[in-house]
This record gives sequence, structure tokens and C-alpha cells, in this order.
Amino acid sequence: MWGSTSRMLKKSLFSPAQPRLAETLETCRPAPPEKPNILKTLLAVQSALGHVPASTIPQIAQVLGVTDAQVAGVLSYYSDLRTQPPGRHLIRVCMGESCTANHGVRVLRAIRDHVRVVAGDRLQAERFTVEQMSCAGNCAVSPTVIIDEDFCGRVTPSDVPSLLEPYT
Repeated sequence: MWGSTSRMLKKSLFSPAQPRLAETLETCRPAPPEKPNILKTLLAVQSALGHVPASTIPQIAQVLGVTDAQVAGVLSYYSDLRTQPPGRHLIRVCMGESCTANHGVRVLRAIRDHVRVVAGDRLQAERFTVEQMSCAGNCAVSPTVIIDEDFCGRVTPSDVPSLLEPYT
């Protein structure tokens, strides 16, 4: 019975353009008596699609058996979850205490100026997304910038052009 309901749900909730979303949500569907894990599901959707489109909130909520408000609340609470597609390269600037004390704000400003991006928005031809993060865990060599998966420590504003050159 569950299998036929699942197939019916898949047909009614998802357009043919969303097969990755449907597959991802099926893997996150809680099996009774498990409780739904909204954060795990949102992270899985972001991993599959690159972001969590706001338009998918009703589908996610229905599959998990929770309200749209619960899904939207988790989505808006966690800054690592994004509702817009990221640029080709994700630049995260640490704003933890050590990085802030070592002029991380100046580094963030230099990066924004260099790529002409306001943190969280994409303006330079889908190339960069700039985000602030609360802590990179790299305090010994602060301030830290993470570009995609590459950690860069002791970054100064004057380092920014050469730091970003390989990613342009």
C-alpha cells in the first residue's frame, strides 16, 4: 500500500522537471515510527539542487508530514542553507571572534569590492557568491577565507586579487 501511495504522491507533487528533487525527498521520507528530520532533508535537497528553492517548501513539508511553516522556519534559521542558486565559486569569509579581531571585516570588504558582490547576492555573471560565516575553525591563522573547499589563512585585503585570480 505504501508503495502505491508513494507513486501517486510523486506524480501529484512533482513535475517532470524535478526528478532530482523527487528522488532526494524519497530518500528522506521518514519510515514510521521515525520522526521527520527537516534539517537533514533541506541539506539533502541543497546538495542535490545546489540550493533549496522556496517553491519546494510545500513538497518538502508534505513528504515529511510537517507544516510549510516548520520547513520555512528551519530554512530561514540556518545560514548555510540558501534559497538562491550559488555562483560557480562560493567564497565564505569567517567572522568569528579571532578573524574579526584580525581585520576579517576589511578582508570581506576587499573581496566584495574585488568581485563587486554584496554578501549573499550574485552579480558577477554567476561567477561568485560571497557569504559570511560564523566560524571556520581556523583561528590560529585568522582571518580565514574559504573558496569552494580551499582554506586560506592570514588573508589581508591586499592578498585578495591574487587569491581570487585562479577562480576567475
